[in-house]
Amino acid sequence: MLKTSDYFILAAALISMILSIFLWFSGSQDAGVYVGLWVPSIIGFGAYFKIIKYRGMS
Repeated sequence: MLKTSDYFILAAALISMILSIFLWFSGSQDAGVYVGLWVPSIIGFGAYFKIIKYRGMS
């Protein structure tokens, strides 16, 4: 049931999480926390747009 756009959203969240972990352990802890906050935001925006898309179909 996942579409190509869903995979892009999940990939963006995963890349953001990996970048956050890398920044945290490389010594830039503030930047790591900042980038880590993107993960739930990306997933939330993806869910929002998916709801809007399916709501418009009915």
